[in-house]
Formats: sequence, structure tokens, C-alpha cells
Amino acid sequence: MSTIRNIALVTAAPLLLAAAGAAHPHGLSRATAADWTHLHIALLPVFPLLTVGLLVPLRRRPRPDLAGLATVVAWVSAFLYAAFYTGLDAVAGIAAGTAVEHAAGTASIGPLKYPLYDTGESLGQVGAYALVVAVVATAVALYPEHGARVLPGTVVLLVAGWSFRDSHIFWPRGVWTMLGFALGFALLTAGVARGGSLPLRARAERGALRAG
Repeated sequence: MSTIRNIALVTAAPLLLAAAGAAHPHGLSRATAADWTHLHIALLPVFPLLTVGLLVPLRRRPRPDLAGLATVVAWVSAFLYAAFYTGLDAVAGIAAGTAVEHAAGTASIGPLKYPLYDTGESLGQVGAYALVVAVVATAVALYPEHGARVLPGTVVLLVAGWSFRDSHIFWPRGVWTMLGFALGFALLTAGVARGGSLPLRARAERGALRAG
């Protein structure tokens, strides 16, 4: 039951973002500005929750070894993702939508929104790459104890993370990216749940003793 609960916990945010992506306006105009702004306000606390899919498998206290160092790197990278990707939503989402919504009827909206897009895109790129680093660090931290069981989820998460750099949650690729995160987090959580409590080397030594 704890595994099912954890899988539900780590997949909640990406599934919610996938559903939001299906309803996300395809562009920002005067007609879509209000919806654009309100959606990004609603999603502001959701995007950081993608990191739950990595923090749940890494909930143990770091040990003074490579796995412990990788755990700290994963935590820091997850924090950087949450901070900088929130900046993308705030600037290119809320600020740009508000500016376009309240622009004068005769004003050209391009000069209003494109500088905000550029700033938000720069912030989002930092966040997306930080999330990829967090995925790699998580795999390094978990591999000594759980072995190849962490690899399927890691591979799916790396593909989703790479797509996330420029897909956001826009339909269709952004929605598939969020579904990829959900699948990757579920696989990673299940792999950790099936892993033993002993590191690989200790399990190998125990197996050798039994064989002897």
C-alpha cells in the first residue's frame, strides 16, 4: 500500500500539469490574455511539485559517501529548478498575460510580450537543465542500493527532461512530456520499493557467503 501511495504522490503533479496543458492557450493574444494569466497563477505552486518525484525516493538522510553527495546535488538542483521555473511562469505567464490584457486597444502587443517571453525563457532554461541534473544525481544516489531497477525510470525521466526544455506543457509535446514525467517517477518509485535494504556490495557478499 505504501508503494501505491508513493506512486500516487509522485505522479499527481505531472498528471495535473498534463491536464492543464491540454487546456493551455496556444498563444497569447488579447482574446486569451485573461485565461493565460489565470492559468499560470493557478499552476504557480504546481510546477515546483514535480520535484516530489525525486524527493520521495531520496527521503533518507545523506551518507558520507558518493551516494550521499549525489543526494545533496539532487536536492540543490531540484531547488534551483523550482526557483527558476517559477520565474518563467511569473514573467512569461503572469506578467506577460497581465500586460497584454491591460494594453491599450491601439497598442501593438508584440513589444509588450516578447521581452517578457525572452526573460522567462532564460529563467526556464536554467530550471529545466537543473531538473535534468537532479534526475542524473538521483540515479547516482540510488544506484548503489537499488542497482539497475532505477535505470528504466531514469531513462524515461531524462527523455522527458530534455523535451521539457522547450515544450513547457503546450499541446501536444508538452502534454506528452508531463505524461513522461509521470511514468518515469512511477517507474523510479516502484524500482526503489522493490530494492533491498542492503547496498549492492553487501548483498553480493551475503550471496557469496550463502553459496560457500
